[in-house]
Amino acid sequence: MKRSRTMTCLIAGAVALAALVVASPSASAAGTGTGTGYWSARGSQLVDATGSPVRMTGINWFGPETANFTFHGLWTRNYQDMIGQMAQLGYNTIRVPYSNQMLDSGSTPNSIDLAKNPDLAGLSGIQIIDKVIAEAGRRGMRVILDRHRPDAGAQSALWYTSAYPESRWIDDWKALAARYKGNPTVVGADLHNEPHSIQGGGGSCWGCGDSARDWRLAAERAGNAILGVNPDWLIIVEGVDCVAGTGAPECGWWGGNLSGAGQFPVRLSKPDKLVYSAHEYATSVFAQPWFSDPSFPANMPGLWDHFFGYLKKQGTAPVLLGEFGTTLQDSRDGVWLRELLRYAGAGPSGMDFTYWSWNPNSGDTGGILNDDWTTVNTAKQAYLTPYLIPPVDGGSGGPPPPPGACTAGYHLDNSWNGGFQASVKFTNTGGQSVSNWIATWTVPAGVQLVNGWNATVSQQAQTITAKAPSWAPGLPSGASATVSFTANGPASPGASGFRLGGTDCTVVASS
Repeated sequence: MKRSRTMTCLIAGAVALAALVVASPSASAAGTGTGTGYWSARGSQLVDATGSPVRMTGINWFGPETANFTFHGLWTRNYQDMIGQMAQLGYNTIRVPYSNQMLDSGSTPNSIDLAKNPDLAGLSGIQIIDKVIAEAGRRGMRVILDRHRPDAGAQSALWYTSAYPESRWIDDWKALAARYKGNPTVVGADLHNEPHSIQGGGGSCWGCGDSARDWRLAAERAGNAILGVNPDWLIIVEGVDCVAGTGAPECGWWGGNLSGAGQFPVRLSKPDKLVYSAHEYATSVFAQPWFSDPSFPANMPGLWDHFFGYLKKQGTAPVLLGEFGTTLQDSRDGVWLRELLRYAGAGPSGMDFTYWSWNPNSGDTGGILNDDWTTVNTAKQAYLTPYLIPPVDGGSGGPPPPPGACTAGYHLDNSWNGGFQASVKFTNTGGQSVSNWIATWTVPAGVQLVNGWNATVSQQAQTITAKAPSWAPGLPSGASATVSFTANGPASPGASGFRLGGTDCTVVASS
């Protein structure tokens, strides 16, 4: 019987930005982060160019594979801010899904707020991916590309369709391998997402020997073609769903069954570039029979050994949990997630993973972000944090460059006997994005700060300082940040001496 996971994503649209809440603190797990240079496999351990162990503890950010042809959430937030938030939460790798259709000349990215993302205006889908890769690299993160679908419509059981044949699939991979050759931020290619069989017969198989259906043989053809262009990349090969003759259960999640790789391994021209990948989900996604087993969750480690874990334990190759996620709506979901992370292990020698997903609009699982695309689902993040190895620079992005120019609009929102509430809107009118921005202004004598929000707000003497929140450390050219605060003391004559990143701001009327 086929076991499937439906990848349902809500249609992109404008999402209102709700009240801003500071995200969870960065992960503190010790490790070697993302290392130096390109990665290779040493047995079942990933190592960097110096031979030091490295590990992906990453996140999926989807959208380029859909009819938006770019990352979801750009209708609400700036891409640099979101990547900074990922890094500060402790994610060191971004898995980027795309479709071959996105690479077509007529596939125009849409649903982007260009006021928040002005440098994305007029760019193609792959050019926007270039921008994301550059920002991820600046923060010490790594990227893996995931050919998620042939077209924007839906998952495909096979790696090809009549509109996008195998030749196109391989040619596009070769073009991407050439495009990012020499850029060690991009470390690998996840060849095809969730190959699976078709109920009633057909679809992908593993080891059946039919070149039109055997996913293992197709992965060899594509993987070796990619390595012929870019020998530095990891070649990431997912499982299928059903494999006969390897013991029970024969079927699991789409892309999650690697039980046939022991007898029928993927053979690459550079064996140290092979990474196997499995997908694994909770019962709230689909009620697999093992979730109702009376021995649950004690039955799960043996199941994971059967489907994929044996490859890691036997030292065959690294294993990437390329997708795993949950709504946490079923009481068993949290148990499953806790046990899976324990099974994967902590530290640099643990199993690699990229959680599904960053996006809140995954219909199956929801995301690490809440529906406002800004605040963090702290319940999910709490499970992951102990297992995260932050990027090499901790996501700091370095010191903030001067903005060049800025404006400030001060507004008295409310006042009462002995106190008031006000807000200051800072706009970066310079030509350069400001990372980790810091704003200051001067208040009259007798004004004492009570609290502030939308930033970390403090006071020393008559100077109030607002530091960028962890979830939005960047202020792109043309973008604004509004800092609100309450204080005791006189509401008039207001404030003066507004500065952003060390630059004096022009005072403008509040809006």
